[in-house]
Amino acid sequence: MHIFYSCRAFDTKTGEFVTFSNEDCHFSYRDSIFKRECKGRYIICSVTYKLDLFGQINISYGAIAAELANRGIDTPTIKDVAEVVSYIRVEKLPDPSTVGNAGSFFKNPIIPKSQFLGLEKQFPEIVHYTVDSEHEKLAAGWLIEQCGWKGKKVGEVAVWKNQALVLTNAGKATGNEIFALSSTIVDDVYTHFGVQLEREVNIL
Repeated sequence: MHIFYSCRAFDTKTGEFVTFSNEDCHFSYRDSIFKRECKGRYIICSVTYKLDLFGQINISYGAIAAELANRGIDTPTIKDVAEVVSYIRVEKLPDPSTVGNAGSFFKNPIIPKSQFLGLEKQFPEIVHYTVDSEHEKLAAGWLIEQCGWKGKKVGEVAVWKNQALVLTNAGKATGNEIFALSSTIVDDVYTHFGVQLEREVNIL
C-alpha cells in the first residue's frame, strides 16, 4: 500500500511547476530522486496522499509494540498507534525550538544476511529488523550507543541523551565541528562492528 500519491514541485532550473507520481520519486529506505539525481533542483510545494479506509496497522517497530503493551492495549487502533508514535518521539527526540538538531543524523544500515549472522554470533543482543531473505537492517542508534557515544558531549556538540541517532548543537558549534564528531562516530562504529554508517542529513 502506497500512502504517498504525488507531489507538486517548483523546478529552480526551468522556473516551472512539475508533478511527480509515487513511481517518479523512486522511493526507497530514507531515499528518493530528491536526495540523488535531483538533489537541490526542486522545491516541493505540496504533497497528495491516498489513504486506505481500512489500513493495515504496523507495530513491528520494537518501541511501539512495547509501549502498547505497557498501556495494556492488545488490539490497537490506528489512533492508538498514532498516539504512541507521538509519545515516543517526544520522549526520545529533542525539541528543535530549544535544542538545535537536525533529527536523525544517521540512517539505519542495511547489510547482507551473511554479515549480520556473523555479527549476531559476536553480539547476540544486536538490534535488527529483517528487510528480506538477503538483507537485515541494524539499529544505528544501538550501534552508536554500544560504542559509548550516547549522551557524550564534545565541545558544543553532543549525542542526544535519549537517542544516539541525534546530534545536538548547544548553540555555538560550527558545521565543521558537527561534521567532525559525526565522522568520529562513523569511524568508531566501523572499528567496533565493521558496519559503515551513512549520514541521513544533507551536507552543504
